[in-house]
Amino acid sequence: MKTLLFLISNLLYLAPSCSDSAQNNIGTDSDAELKMVVAFHNLEFTRPVDFQVPNDGTNRAFVVEQEGIISVFENKSAVTEKSVFLDISNQVDDNSNEEGLLGLAFHPNFKENGFFYLNYTVSSSETYISRFSLDSSNPNKANPESELVILKYDQPYGNHNGGQVTFGPDGFLYISVGDGGSGGDPKGNGQNAGTLLGSILRIDVDKTENGKNYGIPQDNPFVNSSTKREEIFAYGLRNPWRISFDAETGRLWCADVGQNAYEEVDIITKGGNYGWNDMEGLHTYKSGSNSPDYIAPVLEIAQSTGDKSITGGFAYRGTLLPDLVGKYIFADYVSGRIYALTENADGSFTNEILMDQYQNISAFGVDQDNELYICAFDGKIYKLEQ
Repeated sequence: MKTLLFLISNLLYLAPSCSDSAQNNIGTDSDAELKMVVAFHNLEFTRPVDFQVPNDGTNRAFVVEQEGIISVFENKSAVTEKSVFLDISNQVDDNSNEEGLLGLAFHPNFKENGFFYLNYTVSSSETYISRFSLDSSNPNKANPESELVILKYDQPYGNHNGGQVTFGPDGFLYISVGDGGSGGDPKGNGQNAGTLLGSILRIDVDKTENGKNYGIPQDNPFVNSSTKREEIFAYGLRNPWRISFDAETGRLWCADVGQNAYEEVDIITKGGNYGWNDMEGLHTYKSGSNSPDYIAPVLEIAQSTGDKSITGGFAYRGTLLPDLVGKYIFADYVSGRIYALTENADGSFTNEILMDQYQNISAFGVDQDNELYICAFDGKIYKLEQ
């Protein structure tokens, strides 16, 4: 996320180069009956930044709070209480506005192994990607002593931390990493694949090799490279706060927060370079260079519209909102707009405003039925209804 204090596939999909244009045909209120409603009337949270459910056959939901707390509760609208699943607030550094506990992912075999993974910042100006385990005596409690740090990397500034961890359909863990912060990428991390910053990482958490608590998938794009980090799946990103996989196609979506002119939505491809900080959206930023090797966003939105911090969502694959099936649903934190991005038959994309609702939306999530949930900084979790 941008500094919020202001207001506060198919993996082989061939995306266009930056010489092509991305449509931004924005309609308004395409479905007048669509509304955003509180999903759990009796529950409130402090700065919720992630909503996740495990693939274990239970009807439970987990909400991540930025200060370092994960809550668990029954996923039903009338639920009256939540309990603390894990509290690591004593080891999480959330002093800067974008730091904290930022992401949660359950292992694909969570029902059998009880493993889950967190993305959080620590006081040593590092990000930790850590594995934790369930408490052996209570499925609604994690064991805080079970932490295994899988991967860690430096954060030179207190912003642009990325924050998502998610398992792909291939069973590998994907991690969204910002460019390290400040403004304009002063260290040039976006175009430096020799650092983990400004990228999407892809690692095998079911292996240990070369003294590390993870393995490198053999089809990662920079395996055996002497100049580029083998963990990198794609790079040239500024602050990919939220990424997600389409549950039907496997396509990897990324919403990359812009600098001071454009927000963008990308479809991530293996080995792709998304242009930052030479490019911001479809426009040159630093050098005036527009390399044909850069992959263009499928959508850019000018910040002059009032959108200033894009919040990535999901391709909707639920059943309760049939008009949205297959559309990528996302929002903007500052403007409060919720959007639906549709791919046209010719491969272009059309964007439309679903609603202006003025909530500071920090994240989206889906439940076991692929129904969509929305985290907002008013402390509520919302759903869309028709």
